Amino acid sequence: MAIERTFAIVKPDAVQAGHIGEIVTAIEQSGLKVVGLKLTCLTPALCQGFYHEHVGKGFYAELEAFMCEGPVVLMVLEGEGAILRWRELMGATNPAQAADGSLRQRFGTHIGRNATHGSDKPESAKFEVSYFFSAFEQQ
Repeated sequence: MAIERTFAIVKPDAVQAGHIGEIVTAIEQSGLKVVGLKLTCLTPALCQGFYHEHVGKGFYAELEAFMCEGPVVLMVLEGEGAILRWRELMGATNPAQAADGSLRQRFGTHIGRNATHGSDKPESAKFEVSYFFSAFEQQ
């Protein structure tokens, strides 16, 4: 497997519940390296650009409101097969279907509040990382 980078978000529900440290610890214990990290609040405009493929869909308004309701942690993760490894660590999108011990099973409450986000493929990772991080912010 090649060394790659992926994008991760600790969503507002997990930040508000105080799970940032546990999630970052799980990432580091999995062997992935955090090479970029920032705490910020998203705006509707940032959400629209980031989730551009979902704008106009029935669930989008709820997604935008949720992602703007409080701080998020944005991260760039690096490691062998980082995209797949981060997705496995997160678990299924729906916490009720996520594997035991996965982050979404542990910290998510339902499909709309599932604690974490991760890129699904190399093209998405490249876009998502560059959307929030300059080259200087990801060492």
